Amino acid sequence: MKAQSTSIVIPVESMDEAVGQWSTLLGVEPTFVDGDRWAQLDIGDTRLSLAGSDRSSDEVGLLIKVSDARAARLSLIEIGFKTGSLVSGSHEERFNVENLNVPVTFYSKYS
Repeated sequence: MKAQSTSIVIPVESMDEAVGQWSTLLGVEPTFVDGDRWAQLDIGDTRLSLAGSDRSSDEVGLLIKVSDARAARLSLIEIGFKTGSLVSGSHEERFNVENLNVPVTFYSKYS
């Protein structure tokens, strides 16, 4: 298992307000907005994710993209990490890694 990319995830209450504020602050338009659920802003190789109604945590956390979330979860369990269940989202499969200092979510896009 190898991470393909990472993103900081910020939970937000109002997606429209958050997208407007972060777009203005960073000087970029969002690269993806999915209603009140999710938005992404890309700045070079860095991605900032805004989690609205479709979020895994109410705390700022780390999102890690992998090619296969199911395989990544099994691999992490095998080496001793505790994980949450695999969840099917609108665009991805994801799971949380438990007992870390910060919320960490692994995900992969549907094929």
